[in-house]
Amino acid sequence: MTAPRTPFPIPRRGLIGFALGALAAVGVAIALLAGRSASAIAESPAGTQPHHVRVVWTESPKDSATIAWSTREPGATHRVLLDREPRAGDRARYERTVVATRNGDYARLPEEASLAFHHAVVDGLQPSTTYWFVVESDGVASPERHFVTAPADTRAFALLAGSDSRSDRAQRRAMNGLLRARFEADEQVIALLHGGDYVYDGLSLELFAEWLSDHELTTTSAGRVLPIIPTRGNHESRGELFDQVFGWPGGPVGRNWFACRLGAETLLLVLNTETALGGDQADFVRDSLETARDRRWLLASYHQPAFPAVKDPSPALEHWVPLFEEYRVDLVVESDGHVQKRTVPIRGGRAGPDGVVYIGEGGLGVRQRSPDATRWFLQEPGFARRGHHVWRIGIGADAIELEAYGEDGARTDAARISGKRE
Repeated sequence: MTAPRTPFPIPRRGLIGFALGALAAVGVAIALLAGRSASAIAESPAGTQPHHVRVVWTESPKDSATIAWSTREPGATHRVLLDREPRAGDRARYERTVVATRNGDYARLPEEASLAFHHAVVDGLQPSTTYWFVVESDGVASPERHFVTAPADTRAFALLAGSDSRSDRAQRRAMNGLLRARFEADEQVIALLHGGDYVYDGLSLELFAEWLSDHELTTTSAGRVLPIIPTRGNHESRGELFDQVFGWPGGPVGRNWFACRLGAETLLLVLNTETALGGDQADFVRDSLETARDRRWLLASYHQPAFPAVKDPSPALEHWVPLFEEYRVDLVVESDGHVQKRTVPIRGGRAGPDGVVYIGEGGLGVRQRSPDATRWFLQEPGFARRGHHVWRIGIGADAIELEAYGEDGARTDAARISGKRE
């Protein structure tokens, strides 16, 4: 394929369309909540018993993490007890205490019950090190868990990547079981890169409480927590809950973009398609890629795709793709389409060996669609299929190894990306 391709038109949603979409989202969320025999909030532990324990990574996971959890009652004193040795929950023996500095009530719909969130930002950690911890609220502690920090050197590692875990809870729980199986079986996996659309309505605490309970299914039988690198999706485009769940990733309210440094040679840009893609965010993309010119691997992840297998392209096609090509980005992870896809390498609107590969588009629980296999960028050696899936992104010295696994655990795709920078 050598002929240049005409870019897609970029759709512009009007205010009326946005308002109608928002009303429809609220209506469907109410329908999703109606008729349930149990409430995730009501069934959460009473008092200040910690639950929904998670580890969130953003800019520097080699030496920093946010440990977050929920309680039914707000409580007064919240902390993390941390050690590089397992202590079996004996709180007097942990070498370090970190106080949770961000605590409050989650935002919620008027008809929903309340829950409280707690965030402890733990820094000064050592790379590639196991940390054992319990979280404690008003003297009530969680079971001991552990996580492993990201590397700072050139050792190989892998990310699991997926998104769109909303709407079908049974399927999401099944896919979380697959994530756990892959995590337990693969010692190189260090984190989950989630591309957004965790729940149908990002204003509903009930739906997020279900998601948080289900995410705990990814914790291994030995108590190792799968850290999450979070992305804001269009179903979380409004409201505070996304930030309260994931600790304001990227900093100020409404931003939610950041540069995640993994190992000595990899930069991952986590971007936000739910706000302006130009301006400050485009400047951030350019500045981050310019600074990282000497890194072996450059990756990006965001929600609404520039090269979709189903929908029209997002403004990422206009604002970010030229920068990805200018700075020779290796891999971009997209979401939102509810299909599995891997494009041909793309540069200048055509296939080429030195182009950018785009994968996605979300299969962690939402009902899947059928891709438009006639699109030029999905032709061989590209690939697209309908089906739930999770990607494994293996980062090595000489190549990025891509593998995808379907809901039955069978491998559905594999590809290799060789480095462009010598």
